[in-house]
Order: sequence, then structure tokens, then C-alpha cells
Amino acid sequence: MNKFKILTAIGDYMMFLKKLFFHREPFSVYIRNTAHEMVIIGVESVTIVFIISAFIGAVTVVQFAYNLENPLIPRSVIGLIVRDMTILELAPTITAIVLAGKVGSNMAGSLGTMKITEQIDAIEIMGINSASYLVLPKIIASAFMFPVLVTIAAFISITGGYFAGTISGAITEYDYVYGIREYFVPYNIFFMLVKSFVFALLISSICSYVGYNTKGGALEVGRATTVAVTNSCIAVLCADYVLAQILL
Repeated sequence: MNKFKILTAIGDYMMFLKKLFFHREPFSVYIRNTAHEMVIIGVESVTIVFIISAFIGAVTVVQFAYNLENPLIPRSVIGLIVRDMTILELAPTITAIVLAGKVGSNMAGSLGTMKITEQIDAIEIMGINSASYLVLPKIIASAFMFPVLVTIAAFISITGGYFAGTISGAITEYDYVYGIREYFVPYNIFFMLVKSFVFALLISSICSYVGYNTKGGALEVGRATTVAVTNSCIAVLCADYVLAQILL
């Protein structure tokens, strides 16, 4: 029975995505809504991304410095490890999970509230494709802003590691900068951006789908928000593994 429920949910989710692109309004209608969503998703999330990224970089440097006691291994390896871990995994994945909790819950909650208060039904009565009108700007804005936030997170994390390492004496300024520049692979940046783009599509579409299909009252909106965040985090982790297998 559970398998059938999962397959049914996946089918409904695919039909929901299909509905976004058929019988939609002219593209000019979405410009203002997309810009508004970009502010909510991007600008209002910079602070939390900044704080989390700085501490992730700092903790990573301190922990690796603590465990790297072999005198035969140069200290510059710490900078190299922090750089690659940040770009390949920590920046895109941790940022996506944080945004799933902040941005995704907001999407699911707002759409769920509109659903139970029949605002979505009113939009449908006016002859507007409510799914496309309400959800498509969120997905487009996420696709633009997630890579930007992940790039900021990577920069702040590496910078936070620099300050934590040099101030604590775990690594010298020269060794850290040398490690960051050593054996740099530009393809890793491309991989990071691809991951952030895919994560953006998954989080925005899953959370919007759950919120849009909420039924009941205020209690169900809270439950839908929890389900949306949980499912989007699971989807992010699964996609993280699949992308690593395909692109690396």
C-alpha cells in the first residue's frame, strides 16, 4: 500500500509540474512576481547563509588542524581540504538544507494558507492557472538565487576558515592561502553551481506542490510545512549522491 501511495504521489507531482507550463499567463505577468520572490528567497536569506557558512569554515579548519599532527604532511593541506570540501559538498548541500527549512517552509505555508482559505479557488474562478501564476515565479526565482547564495556561502566559508585558522594559530596565513591555490580544479565550481541549480528546482517545486495541495485547516498547514521540508531535504540528499555519481 505504501508503495502505491508513493507512486501516486510521484505521479501527482509530475502532473503538477506539467500544469505549470500549460495555459499559463503571458511571461510579462511573471516578471514582477519573480522579482518579489527573488527578494524573499535571496536577499532575505543572505544573513543566515553568511552566519552558517562562516562558522562551518571556521570549525572545519580547527578540526582538521587538530587531527593533522603528522609532521610529514604540510599544513597547507588544511587550506586545500577546506576549499574542496566547501566547494564540492558543504556550500551547496548545507546551504540547500538551510534554505529548505527557511524558504521551503515559507512556500509551503503561504500556499497552504491560500488553499485552505479558498484564495486559490478564487484565482481559478477568474480563469487564471493558479498553479502557474503562484508557483512558477517561486521556481524561477529559486533557480536564479540559489546559485548566488551558494557562491556567497563558499566564499564566506573559506574566508571564515582563514580568519579562524590564523587567529587561533592553527595555520599560518601563507600556508592557508597556498593550500587554497594548490591543485585548484575549475570544474569543481561548475559542479557546485549545477548542484545548487538542481537543489533549487527540487526544493521550490516539492514545497510548492505540498503547500498547493494542502487540505483541511490550520493544523494541516503546519503538517504540510513539516512534510514539505522533510521531503525536500531527502530529495536534496538523494540528488546529491546521484549528481556526484554522474558528474564526478
